[in-house]
Amino acid sequence: EVIADGNIHIYGTLRGKAIAGAGGDSTKRIFCYNLQAELVSIAGNYWLSDSLQGDFWGKPACIKLQDDQLVLAELA
Repeated sequence: EVIADGNIHIYGTLRGKAIAGAGGDSTKRIFCYNLQAELVSIAGNYWLSDSLQGDFWGKPACIKLQDDQLVLAELA
């Protein structure tokens, strides 16, 4: 479990829980090389693993908040 007021960078597999922007900052992001998280959250908006399993599962990903919705993007 990782909780941060800022961004979270995982240089490996993200498992368990990752909570970025814990202080309410919606500009924070979560970066990982292998997305297998149980829960991700940015500024109180969260997704559980069943919402994460899709095109980015097991791949490098960036999670951000856009228009009050979590968005997954390819980590470039």
